[in-house]
Amino acid sequence: MATVATSTGAAEAVGHTDVTGADVVRGLRGIGRDWRIVAGVIPRMIPRPLTRKESVGKTFQQTAAKYPDRPFLRFHGESMTYRECNAQVNRFAAYLTEAGVGRGDVVAVLSKNHPDVVLAMLAIVKLGAIAGMINFNQRGAVLEHSLGLIGAKVVLLQPGLEEALASVPESVRPASVVDFAELKQRSATLSPLDPAVTDTVEAGETAYYIFTSGTTGYPKASKMSHHRWHVAMHGIGGMGVRLRSDDTMYAALPFYHNNALTVSVSAAMRAGACVAVGESFSASGFWDDVIENRATAFCYIGELCRYLLAQPEKSTDRTHSVRVIVGNGLRPEIWEEFTTRFGIERVAELYAASEGNIGFVNLLGIPKSAGFSPLTYLLVEYDGESGEPRRGADGRVIPVGKRGTGLLLGEINQRAHFDGYTDPKASEKKVVADAVKAGDRWFNTGDVVRDQGFGHIAFVDRIGDTFRWKGENVATTEVEAALDSCAFIDQSVVFGVAVPGADGKAGMAAVVVAEGQRFDPAALADHVRETLPRYAVPLFIRVVDHVEHTSTFKNVRVDLRNQGYTSTGDDPLFVLRGTPATYEVFRTEHLDDVVASAGAKVSS
Repeated sequence: MATVATSTGAAEAVGHTDVTGADVVRGLRGIGRDWRIVAGVIPRMIPRPLTRKESVGKTFQQTAAKYPDRPFLRFHGESMTYRECNAQVNRFAAYLTEAGVGRGDVVAVLSKNHPDVVLAMLAIVKLGAIAGMINFNQRGAVLEHSLGLIGAKVVLLQPGLEEALASVPESVRPASVVDFAELKQRSATLSPLDPAVTDTVEAGETAYYIFTSGTTGYPKASKMSHHRWHVAMHGIGGMGVRLRSDDTMYAALPFYHNNALTVSVSAAMRAGACVAVGESFSASGFWDDVIENRATAFCYIGELCRYLLAQPEKSTDRTHSVRVIVGNGLRPEIWEEFTTRFGIERVAELYAASEGNIGFVNLLGIPKSAGFSPLTYLLVEYDGESGEPRRGADGRVIPVGKRGTGLLLGEINQRAHFDGYTDPKASEKKVVADAVKAGDRWFNTGDVVRDQGFGHIAFVDRIGDTFRWKGENVATTEVEAALDSCAFIDQSVVFGVAVPGADGKAGMAAVVVAEGQRFDPAALADHVRETLPRYAVPLFIRVVDHVEHTSTFKNVRVDLRNQGYTSTGDDPLFVLRGTPATYEVFRTEHLDDVVASAGAKVSS
């Protein structure tokens, strides 16, 4: 049996739709007044050598020379122009030069959102050095691991985060630690002129490191080259977002995340537009900040949208000026509700990976789609346990059919370079060789997507978050969507747990009951049976007070998966059993029934 679900029923359960010719025509017409922007970007997408002298820092200073008096950064109502920002960036760069930072050196940046973070990154890359964008929530062993990966020469630190560095052994701390207050003071009298070295930095060099979220283990440091940053600026910013010079992009996501640092900053810089820096995300105060900053666009992660929908309706829902949003993970089941309630004209949903070489962007504004890619890619059958493509008798990968669902591979070639991680072994693990023909190389995204037609895809799930049960692959997002649509469930996290003697993993969900609601086991059983394929119905339900997330709202499943169904603690645990099946409070003796229902051997 094939290891990927290709049925339309599974896709419809998640809310994915096919893209039609009418959708494409409507989308092309919708580009409207932006056609000049798109036409101007197309020539910039032609492959060029990585040795070209094009860098993030050089592009910024060219933009500052072209639009010196336009606002570039806004924070708490105060704006800095491109001219002012470039001068400050150059002073920071002069200080770092005096501190011994040079080409290829790494400067770690450990700070909450603030304009200084963007200015520091630009100063570092102007020198041909590499900015290591550290998650400011990291402490102890995780922070020690991250610092060890990048080997920073200097740490730029936000005042108040000294305790973070104090949580790691002194031996792994960089010798030079400078807080931003000190950086500003010491650089105040230094040269505001562009450093000469900026003109020599090549596109293929690394600009900064972005760390993976670490939902399943220690974070990895992915490399963002100057080349790939420019691909994002033109492909996502120019083709997808299409900001104009009088626009303001609101970024409340942390700057150690690509949606803020790469997507938002590059989209604004391409147009000579403004970035309004949100200190942190607040669901209750989000629209107030958007209005205060006169934002016309913002970047998102899917969970951010869900949090906004969960807020009580108020007048600011529609009194803002936002017309376009850009990001990834807006779930199809809330897409229409979100755009309708908040009056969003266009969603530039995208698909990309921090370390990857393949990207999609919804430039036509087609609902419930991650968009189109001009790059070469494949959707193939895969092994749900290993995450590797399945191969046929000829040793080649097995493509899924039209409108199929499969593992996404991006071809590594001159147009689509693979930057990977700081760890070469980790990078090589992501490469699939000899997939279609001898000698070819493809990037294994680890993501399951669906072909929507007309070159468009919809994201389905991460393979690490997909499990196999009763001969079928179960997408956690599909099950979570079904659970979250239940009236008394506020939030859910789904994962697979091992059952003794059974192949694959049984579905288990941790659910948070909505405020003022009561958990109804029988009603939930009826609901999931009606909305999910039989094999995808969770066998276990754990009721929890809250669900842990990373700072970019990704669910952390590791602890829940490790708890499984053998350690209940104070959380009520239910198991699906009986005829008709319903959720009952789990007792140890129920495990034999579970094993039997899985077709496994019951222990004596």
